[in-house]
Amino acid sequence: MMSNLARKLQQEQQQQTVQAPAKAPARRSSILTPGEKILMFVFGAMVCFGATFMVSKQAAIYEVNKEIQIIEGNIQEQQKINSDLEVQISELSTYERIKQVTEKLGLTLNEDNVKGVEN
Repeated sequence: MMSNLARKLQQEQQQQTVQAPAKAPARRSSILTPGEKILMFVFGAMVCFGATFMVSKQAAIYEVNKEIQIIEGNIQEQQKINSDLEVQISELSTYERIKQVTEKLGLTLNEDNVKGVEN
């Protein structure tokens, strides 16, 4: 009789396990949690903002460099003009030319009134 009782108990346990089907683990509808989604959105927004900021700064740097090159070109052009004018000054201030202009204007050279000036 004991063996029958043990068999009945075993059969009842098997029936209970068969009757209660194993529940499949609850499957989430999304891979990411809401907190992770918010963090991903914030990170993506920061990356987009940073990229836009960098591009705008690069554009500003490009404009400043362009202005610098234009100003340097103007400086070189003015330096050339200045050197040409210095050559003209040295040509026009020679002793022979001054003497020629004074004679043309009717001025005479008085050796007593001439004073030497050093640069």
